[in-house]
Amino acid sequence: MSKTKKRSTSRKRKPAVSTHLKFLASAHPAVRSHMTGTADLPTFLASAGALTLSQRRRLVEQALVLIEQNFVHLPLKESMHGVDPIQKLRLIEHRLNESTTATMGSEYEFHREMIEVFTSVRDLHTNYLLPAPFADKIAYLPFDIEEYIDQGEPHYIATHLMQGFSHAHFKSGVEVRTLNGVPIRRAVDVSANEHAGSNLAARHARGIDGLTIRALRSALPPNAMWVDIGYVDRNGVSREMRQDWLVSPLLPDTGVVDPDALDSNAASLGLDVEADIKQQARKMLYAPQAVADAKRRRRLTRRAASPGETLVTNMSGILNAKSVTTPSGEFGYIRIYSFNVNDPAAFIDEFTRLAELLPQDGLIVDVRGNGGGHIYASEGLLQLLTPVEITPEPTQFINTALNGKICDRHKMNVVGIDLGPWVESIKRSVETGAIYSRGYPITPPEVANARGQKYHGPVVLITDARCYSATDIFAAGFKDHEIGHILGVADNTGAGGANVWTHGLLHELLRRPAPADPDTPYKTLPNGANMRVAIRRTLRVGEQSGTPVEDLGVTPHSRYSLSRVDLLESNRELIDHAATLLTSMPVRTLRLMTSQTGSSLTMTITTAGIDRLDTYVDGRPLDSRDVNDGNHLYTINLPDSAALLELAGYKNGDYVAARKQVL
Repeated sequence: MSKTKKRSTSRKRKPAVSTHLKFLASAHPAVRSHMTGTADLPTFLASAGALTLSQRRRLVEQALVLIEQNFVHLPLKESMHGVDPIQKLRLIEHRLNESTTATMGSEYEFHREMIEVFTSVRDLHTNYLLPAPFADKIAYLPFDIEEYIDQGEPHYIATHLMQGFSHAHFKSGVEVRTLNGVPIRRAVDVSANEHAGSNLAARHARGIDGLTIRALRSALPPNAMWVDIGYVDRNGVSREMRQDWLVSPLLPDTGVVDPDALDSNAASLGLDVEADIKQQARKMLYAPQAVADAKRRRRLTRRAASPGETLVTNMSGILNAKSVTTPSGEFGYIRIYSFNVNDPAAFIDEFTRLAELLPQDGLIVDVRGNGGGHIYASEGLLQLLTPVEITPEPTQFINTALNGKICDRHKMNVVGIDLGPWVESIKRSVETGAIYSRGYPITPPEVANARGQKYHGPVVLITDARCYSATDIFAAGFKDHEIGHILGVADNTGAGGANVWTHGLLHELLRRPAPADPDTPYKTLPNGANMRVAIRRTLRVGEQSGTPVEDLGVTPHSRYSLSRVDLLESNRELIDHAATLLTSMPVRTLRLMTSQTGSSLTMTITTAGIDRLDTYVDGRPLDSRDVNDGNHLYTINLPDSAALLELAGYKNGDYVAARKQVL
């Protein structure tokens, strides 16, 4: 029986500002001053802007350009989901053309209609991004709700609590049963239908996220101003709590790609913007120490990690690396929160440094919740974990006159964006009637293979339905190149198979290099509004060659259901399970130290799990010998101007390990 007294309808509620001040006074110093902008939902909505009728018409006109002429997945989405976004936009356009300022309706309703059109195509790359004051804000409850499975049944518990949030009974671990009187499982389903996940698993995951946090850049605030939460406390007592929705500005995120910039970084993005914003928000709300760490440069070590040690990194919030002690042994663990970095080479170098300091008998790479980012960073990482040559995923444009004009204008790589490879096949489509251009990779093959293998132990990759875009590409490459075992906590990844461009980038592509195209259809958007569109679709390689990633995603080799212990004890049982998988996989070692005198190169090589070792210099074979586990010392004579040394390890004739070193 509930011990909660019935709330009197005549009782006055305390002003929400007192709650805000309480949070603010107790917030971590790294975020305290920033959160002075926190407001309750009614206060925020009162400040919402007012788009004019002409500005609304401009937004609909530009949405039609992107969907009709740039959106690579339009034929697929129309077929798979039975939608017609172009007709929906034309209806909105018609209604606006028939309206006056007095009859055009509320701005909130206009945004809702536009979001519904973009959501209907079930593509998290293709978004209507709201203008000010929504653009840089999040709406949230001061705690997370997460799902675990027990005997096949889902349960929902409160996990992370914001620093400063205090309640007599609502603590981490309480089980949530209802939201505003709606059973929690039904509330998740309702929330899921408001999100554009490509498959059921992706929509379900985003439905859970939407219970407690909204990225107002891509989603409207909740309809309810507060939430009445029915829950069971730690003592098994049923209770209720009312919590106001809060609105805060996001912290500025440095070191990420500017999606509107006219450069190769922006042109190489594969990012779920909503997931990326929520990742930033969770760092601000629940991991403020990571915000503090990101603000200062810390001395990095070259010392191997001690058992249980978390390594220091200057990419806090992007990478987290530690040695984990499990019943199966000591292994390495690296969490990749995002690939959204403006320097993919530095990201890959830092991953390499961390991986080499961790135990070498097995590595767990965890990309759950990673919404993607720079495609170079995701595909460039694969080479570190396998000896085989990486084939980056080919990408295709949809064949339209506008895409042809953009590619033709940038075929000479004048501003760092090279679209030349796609030009000829788009032109030829006029004759052939082909829907898509030929496929070419975004990541240059030389970038995907420049460093070669750095970690030689077995690898387990952990995925979930929140993995999207560049992370989908990473997971697909991991599976297609048979790098290791994929352990999924959902039936598949988020299935975002595309490169995404913003309206801002498209606008710049026809303005520069000078002179600007006088016939460009792209017009400036009002009030900081923006739009994004899936511009190039990605295709699998290897055994799945030619299969699109979009809507299908990557299925894991095995499935794991998160437990209550995982949610409350830093994924302990999940990591233990991944460790048991590592113990069944072969361990390889291929370490190299060299010293050179003139043309003579002395190599000290340590091997394990290898029975043959071949040596190449500048791609040419120089030596081949049988080896046993242990240390080997031998000398080779280098040809003139030798630049690159490569070792290739084999086991029973199979290519199993590699090492590169610049001479």
